[in-house]
Amino acid sequence: MTTNTPSSEVLRYTAFSSSPDGGNPAGVVLDATALDDSDMLAIAADLGYSESAFLTPPPEGLDGQEGRAYSIRYFSPKAEVPFCGHATIATAVALAERTGPGKLVFATRAGTVPVEVAEEDGTLRATLTSVEPHTEDIADADLAEALAALDWPATDLDPAFPPRIAFAGARHLVLAAATRARLADLAYDFARLEALMHRLDLTTVQLVWRESATVFHVRDPFPVGGVVEDPATGAAAAAFGAYVRELGLVAGDAVLTLHQGEDLGRPGELTVTLRAGDPRVRVSGAGARIG
Repeated sequence: MTTNTPSSEVLRYTAFSSSPDGGNPAGVVLDATALDDSDMLAIAADLGYSESAFLTPPPEGLDGQEGRAYSIRYFSPKAEVPFCGHATIATAVALAERTGPGKLVFATRAGTVPVEVAEEDGTLRATLTSVEPHTEDIADADLAEALAALDWPATDLDPAFPPRIAFAGARHLVLAAATRARLADLAYDFARLEALMHRLDLTTVQLVWRESATVFHVRDPFPVGGVVEDPATGAAAAAFGAYVRELGLVAGDAVLTLHQGEDLGRPGELTVTLRAGDPRVRVSGAGARIG
């Protein structure tokens, strides 16, 4: 599906990079009122990006300025997902190019997500605020199955970062590698990991390696979306921020830098901001139009 009416024009933007060659590409449809679910899924599948975003008018009662509040839905090439951070950032940048920087509000299936866009040295940068997050334990058998699907020995995990499922709009399994080499060596059993993720209702597996107190490298297998790996994952970054705070691995007030996409040749940078007294997580990044 490559030809669309003007009202459903498909734009292409990348998030978490100021270069079209970096970050995570997303399809963006700023007016999806003429599209049904099958149309949106077909567009997402045709693009082949990990997710595409589709805007329609806001639901009644959504708090936001007229023309700056929307309903938003996200589709991977295989299914709808409740929340997608990189497509939110991409959409916010696309809107800011047309209506100027400032505050936006999106009604997602996961809840209300405010976004603020600012221009910094000629680059548009968007910051989303997640829904209230939480974490939960993972059963030993499920962890063993995840490691088997990844072909990761348990001894390759960093013991300072216990495995957990974290949520900040979507569910992600957080696993920490003990070395950068372990993180770089990713060759997993697609079908086996996909089956486990469907059973646990996971969107991605957030694989992380800690470079320093506030700098991390991350990768996100995404077989449930029909994509081997997501190049930059805002929803997982928000979930990870909740995870490290809840486990006391960072200060209550903290700014984290996540590097993602380097191993795919699409480097991106995600900034995760935690504020003491506010359970929500803020995820920031630049965006750019592709083509």
